[in-house]
Amino acid sequence: MFKNLFNEFKDFASKGDMISLAIGVVIGTAFKGVIDSLVSDIIMPPISYLTNRIDFGNLFFALNGKDYLTLQEANQAGVAVVTYGNFLNQIIIFLITSLAIFLFIYKIQSMVKGKSKDGSLKENTKNCKYCDMKVSIKATKCPYCTSNIK
Repeated sequence: MFKNLFNEFKDFASKGDMISLAIGVVIGTAFKGVIDSLVSDIIMPPISYLTNRIDFGNLFFALNGKDYLTLQEANQAGVAVVTYGNFLNQIIIFLITSLAIFLFIYKIQSMVKGKSKDGSLKENTKNCKYCDMKVSIKATKCPYCTSNIK
């Protein structure tokens, strides 16, 4: 039983999809560091400047109703606090990360599909004039109806 399970796992792990997934995870982890730096070092300082130097990481409220000047002061007092500023930072990081990944994927897809000189996507398929199915623009024979196409 274990030998069969091991063989199935070996087959699964040696497939290209598994290796591609592993590479994607490693690249994604490295990309996260780049995005975190982009957010904390480049994007958040201007946002902080525009919002009168509000440090989102230091936005909180104490659940006991008292006011504390800093989060550290509230923590030293042993008060339970809701640090909504950290949550706002994470939302901003998520949105920027999502946007960066979208732009990255969009660029890759546009390179794969190809673009014409005017910026519009080039069509890489055509319809067979006999069966009206989409076939590669390079096809000379329709894979659906086997008609010769030019």
